[in-house]
Amino acid sequence: MFRRTPRLFAATLAVAALALGACAQKADDQPSAGTAAAAYPVTVGSLTLDKRPEKIVSLSPSATEMLFAIGAGPQVTAVDDQSTYPADAPKTDLSGFQPNAEAIAGKNPDLVVLSNDTNKIVDQLGKLKIAVYLTPAATTLDDSYRQITELGTLTGHADQATDVTTRMKDDIAKLVKDLPQRTEKLTYYHELGPELYSATSKTFIGSLYSQAGLTNIADPADADGKNGGYPQLSQEFIVKADPDFVFLADSKCCQQNADSVKARSGWAGLTAVKNNQVVALDDDIASRWGPRVVDLLRVIIDAVAKVPA
Repeated sequence: MFRRTPRLFAATLAVAALALGACAQKADDQPSAGTAAAAYPVTVGSLTLDKRPEKIVSLSPSATEMLFAIGAGPQVTAVDDQSTYPADAPKTDLSGFQPNAEAIAGKNPDLVVLSNDTNKIVDQLGKLKIAVYLTPAATTLDDSYRQITELGTLTGHADQATDVTTRMKDDIAKLVKDLPQRTEKLTYYHELGPELYSATSKTFIGSLYSQAGLTNIADPADADGKNGGYPQLSQEFIVKADPDFVFLADSKCCQQNADSVKARSGWAGLTAVKNNQVVALDDDIASRWGPRVVDLLRVIIDAVAKVPA
């Protein structure tokens, strides 16, 4: 959904916009052959669609992944410049950070999916009679499941959406069930960028680590929540906390790895470094809340499972 700039990452994930509706634009396209016809109109929140959308524009990488996962990919005609997955998504130069109503309207969409209401883009698109569905940054797995379900309803893929969420829940339950039991929890530091921005347990990514039974060293740095769950830590803070794990969500954007971490002043003595428990994550997967959160949790739990109980 975004370039891996820590400040931008934090600001974007902190957004919690309310879903607003707009009138649906009638599309000339008919459902593709072999697709079971859903009963329309359908309503999600204050948004009602009179017919199945056939020209969907997604300006949220997480939503793009959700749409393709539930089988609505053929209905997606354009995605934003940060939607890198799946590889065959119709990527354009449209921006989810600075959405332009005219550029979006130029794609002639009958549904636009956004993750935030930057520059009051929802109102702008509403005046153009373009339907909008907002998928704010998730703070819990339930948020992710709900958005997948609602997208399934809107796109005529309710059954497929149910299958996706059920599979996610089952996979996560199985992963968590196989975790070794410990008398003392292991600690971790999740790095958003070399500037040492992190995420607390109150964020979506933090909730995944909680599922893995880990304790977040960043929690005390934003105990009052003034940083929205994304505090910037100091070298001294991290060294003193001495986490058992360092998880790097800046391996692709900023080329961070075990060697670069070890080279930082004072970090060679960290338990995570000494025990080879610096884990490079896929930046994109670690910044999204779609179906691939299962893959992210699997990487985390696999790392944790290697430490003797």
